[in-house]
Amino acid sequence: MTDSVGPPPGDDGRAPDLTSGLAPGPTPDLTSGLAPGPTPDFTPAERARGRALRRAQLPWALGAQATGLALTLALGLTPAGAGLVSTAGGWFGGSRTAEVLAGTAALVLLGRAAQLPFGAGARSVRARFGLVTQGWAGWAVDALRGLALTLALALPVVLGLYALTGRSPERWWLPAAGAAALLTAALSFLYPLLVEPVFNRFTPMAPGPQREALLGLAARDGVRVRDVLVADASRRTTALNAYVSGLGATRRIVAYDTLLTTADPREVELVVAHELGHVKHRDVLTGTVLGAVGAAVVVVLLGLASGRDALLSAAGAADAADPRSLPLLAALAALLGALSGPVQCAVSRRVEARADRHALELTGDAEQFVAMQRRLAVTNVSDVDPPRVLELLFATHPSATRRIAAARAWQAGRAGAADRPPGSSDAPKTVV
Repeated sequence: MTDSVGPPPGDDGRAPDLTSGLAPGPTPDLTSGLAPGPTPDFTPAERARGRALRRAQLPWALGAQATGLALTLALGLTPAGAGLVSTAGGWFGGSRTAEVLAGTAALVLLGRAAQLPFGAGARSVRARFGLVTQGWAGWAVDALRGLALTLALALPVVLGLYALTGRSPERWWLPAAGAAALLTAALSFLYPLLVEPVFNRFTPMAPGPQREALLGLAARDGVRVRDVLVADASRRTTALNAYVSGLGATRRIVAYDTLLTTADPREVELVVAHELGHVKHRDVLTGTVLGAVGAAVVVVLLGLASGRDALLSAAGAADAADPRSLPLLAALAALLGALSGPVQCAVSRRVEARADRHALELTGDAEQFVAMQRRLAVTNVSDVDPPRVLELLFATHPSATRRIAAARAWQAGRAGAADRPPGSSDAPKTVV
């Protein structure tokens, strides 16, 4: 139950996702300190299959990240990137605007080309495990769609950025930080309307008991949603998923058609209850605010770092207003992203755990929650108990065994509370 949309990791020509195959189910857990250990919920064959997928995907995922970062740093911290910008701009007249736009496009195209083999490799692995239903032609079309979206966003943003650097090469990052925050917030609102339809077709869930149950669940939870939609995920994958996206008038619950045709109706309700937890706790809004603040902070750091003469000299740029500084900014941004990744994953795991707990409290059905977690893990071929270091570095969700352990701990605590006499407390009593 990820809060994202689009082709499965590695199925659109981009770098494969390191968290894919680690914990693809619902959301993280605040009780992740529980040691799951061996569990009878998964057979040895199921556990081995999940480990095999993770091990087969990991080299492609690590290779993609390492290659992308190494290429970006090589272009940004040497005159090679400046030469690329100058050459690309020269093909379109050599003006400053031409260098900015052509240089941006060249960096994006080169980065995608470098990671394309890794995306194809990850797709091949997932296909071997029965997770891919899409042909190579469809995969290529998705890769082109992703590239077009990236360029459509990057070109005007970078052009605006260099308009600011042209006005104030030393203080450009002050207005740019505010613009970055506003753009992040706007994209969070517009994403369901403009981006999601590029990769999937969405249809309203047909009237019937399932739709009524989901709308009733949202009403009981006090959450207003615009609609419940079905995504045609089956044309790409067999994986199960659902998510919530949008803010205010654009908020909707989306379920993969694979989930609706595979899971029991009660399991679907639990998946949606988890997603309602994100809405109830304002996770999308909080994420948008944090994302906006983070974007502003990144721009400030970029401005401070890119103003150093040593870095500009190494990159072959005169100052921040020089379009040849573009690869340097991209390299610094990539480095910041790589360093902040584990922190973002840790925050995500805690947010997801809270949504798990919300689903349990809303439905009161720990048994079905466990059944839902098992179905998600087995169908998505998850590694139900991955190495802890991989989970800490890359997983946005706790492992299936941890989530099941948390659900059973919640159930045991609830039963214990029910057994206590009225007025009793677990708090230690002071003996006088």
